Amino acid sequence: MKCALNKGRITAVVGMCGAGKSEVTKVFLEEGYEKVYFGGVTMDVLEKRGLEKNEQNERSVREELRKTYGPAAFAILLVDKIRDLSEKGNVVLDGLYSWSEYKILKEEFPELTLLCVTVDKELRYERLAKRPIRPLTKEQARSRDLSEIENIEKGGPIAFADVTLSNNGTLEELYEKVRGFIKG
Repeated sequence: MKCALNKGRITAVVGMCGAGKSEVTKVFLEEGYEKVYFGGVTMDVLEKRGLEKNEQNERSVREELRKTYGPAAFAILLVDKIRDLSEKGNVVLDGLYSWSEYKILKEEFPELTLLCVTVDKELRYERLAKRPIRPLTKEQARSRDLSEIENIEKGGPIAFADVTLSNNGTLEELYEKVRGFIKG
């Protein structure tokens, strides 16, 4: 897919937990994009409540926010920030999760592109167990996968992605794929 580098380009990076969304986002930041981190909403709530950052508390807050604001909670809470940043330059959205969020954002920003990062499930679980920040056991990762698919519509944006990049190789291979996408 050929994409112009014009001001106001908005790309949402989607994928399952541990697929490499944050690594992909790093490349966008190197290329001058501003980042909107959907998970930051959850982390802010945890911090305000003085709760430990762990899988159980994060899941509880994510699901609570969706009960309060509906399935498009994070898009609703971040749409103004995305609009403000896109008026100044290009924006990468790290962690758009739900189909409802996608529909809200696509209506607001018709130019939105979904970039999906995929990795074989067993490799993803291995990487999640080894990551230095918030590692997950295979059982925790599987539980999170099921919760995100069943409770927050995560499969929709992944299935509907405009572009899909495989992350079964090295980080440098992934970075090169992302640079190729950005440059079009």
